[in-house]
This record gives sequence, C-alpha cells and structure tokens, in this order.
Amino acid sequence: MENACIEGYHAHVYFDAQSVEQARALRERVSETFDHALGRFHEKNVGPHPRWSFQIAFAPDAFGTIVPWLALNRKGLTVFVHGLSGDDIYDHTELVMWLGNSVELNLEGLK
Repeated sequence: MENACIEGYHAHVYFDAQSVEQARALRERVSETFDHALGRFHEKNVGPHPRWSFQIAFAPDAFGTIVPWLALNRKGLTVFVHGLSGDDIYDHTELVMWLGNSVELNLEGLK
C-alpha cells in the first residue's frame, strides 16, 4: 500500500484458560503504568483473533515506550501488534509485529 500512514497502533495480548490470571495481572499493570485506551477483556475469540485477548490502543509516538515494555513484561504471553492505516487487511497482514509466537489470524471477517 503506497503512501500509507500509520495513525496509531493496537497491541492484542493473547491468553487462554490456563493463562487468564496472568493476562489479568498484565492488564492491571498496563493500566497502572500507562494512560492508553484498554479494550475489553475477551474470554472468547473476537474478530480476527484466534485466542482470547485484550487490546491496548496507542499513538505512534508511544510505540517506543509501550512495545519494549510489553516485550519485557509479557511473561510468555503472545502479543500481536499492528499499525492502523485505515485498511484492516493491510494492517493485520503487513503492519504487524509479534512478541512471542505468531499465530494465524482469521482474516475472513475483515474482508
């Protein structure tokens, strides 16, 4: 996508039944440490995300703070980070970064 502009970022922290309390603790730490918008805590798959998750929304100028912090504090949880350009498919396939193991997204709902 030529001339794409990244307007912001989402970080989706993935977890499951075995790591739900770990995810709750991380979400609480994010809330105490940063002033970023936190999405709902989903104990089900939502949208293209193949695991339970919660979202952190942040501006481009916060990338250098929040992403390294998540890398250091995720304690084994997978974090999917993507840019926001206005094109959902592009955002979830090209403007991506994984902290931990990557997983295949369900892109059908984005088309």
